[in-house]
Amino acid sequence: MFARSICGSTLRRGMFVGTLVLSKSARINPSCVRPLALHTPSRGEPPLSKGFLFQLAPYRGLSGSRFNVPPSAEFVARPSGIASMFKLPIQDSPVGLDAAFVGVPIDTGTSNRPGARFGPRQIRAESSLMRAYNGGTRAAPYESLMVADIGDVNVNMYDLKDTCKRIREAYQKIVAGGCIPLTLGGDHTISYPILQAVSEKHGPVGLIHVDAHADTSDVVLGEKIGHGTPFRRCVEEGLLDCQRVAQIGLRGSAYSADAYQWNREQGFRVVEAGECWWKSLTPLMAEIRKQVGDGPVYLSFDIDALDPSYAPGTGTPEIAGLTPIQALEIIRGCRGMNIVGCDLVEVSPPYDTTGNTALTAANLLFEMMCVLPKIKYF
Repeated sequence: MFARSICGSTLRRGMFVGTLVLSKSARINPSCVRPLALHTPSRGEPPLSKGFLFQLAPYRGLSGSRFNVPPSAEFVARPSGIASMFKLPIQDSPVGLDAAFVGVPIDTGTSNRPGARFGPRQIRAESSLMRAYNGGTRAAPYESLMVADIGDVNVNMYDLKDTCKRIREAYQKIVAGGCIPLTLGGDHTISYPILQAVSEKHGPVGLIHVDAHADTSDVVLGEKIGHGTPFRRCVEEGLLDCQRVAQIGLRGSAYSADAYQWNREQGFRVVEAGECWWKSLTPLMAEIRKQVGDGPVYLSFDIDALDPSYAPGTGTPEIAGLTPIQALEIIRGCRGMNIVGCDLVEVSPPYDTTGNTALTAANLLFEMMCVLPKIKYF
């Protein structure tokens, strides 16, 4: 296309709306621009043979789709452009969205290696490898839901309690209109204020918690808020339906002989990593689907659930963990559940310079998107 002039700058869902005056040799690609009305020359502007008001949109792979569809790497180079999640459009609010990717870049709740504050940025960068369809399940998320990246919560790096307040308030706005948050952490502290907002809308929720650690400690170093305590606080505040909670992948050395006794006393189903070795987790997930039923469910996935040979870029790695195949079985096993929110936490890029931990996280977030309600399968 050859333009003589272009003016206007209104951005809406990644699209440019303006007046485009074309030269005589111009050709229109109908998949990229659509005429909205004839252009009327303003005072002092010479009339030209071709002039239209156009809505310009980048090629998104599905011409005419009413949903946001990322540009295909068949046509747009992966390293190009702003590193949004899956190269989706960026919005500053959840208005009009069925689901939204949100970053929460904090690691002030960590007890060991820091760096999770850089997780959202690295996950977004690695997510450019992903394509539009799920080849394993034939899910078509971008033909099913309006999804965008709505940026990061403006956290307070100096005050964890204030950060939790900011997260809660941000997520109250996200879920108020029915948007499902898909969160890029950040350390696991963030699940607590997120669940405060989610349960405020949906009532006590079921929880699928995939992790090397139970994260139900009461007090650590004199503090009740941190990445080892979120689900203890959630139980105390009535945010969880404890009979519909499953924790998968727990393992490692402990502070007591039975580190998971309190969890079981609350009604949690605890599946230790040793119960998962050398087996498919598809049968387990069939049982958990019956356990959680039709009620609202939140999915929280700590990347350290995976064995550190697969995901070394994390703050508190534990040996003998789950495999990426089992991670897919768990997430795909959530299909049919009433998922009202998801998070992927504890990616610490400085401890994996290959980027593979963040790439794995991006894949798992894609899988989470693919099991949300209303997803179409082909």
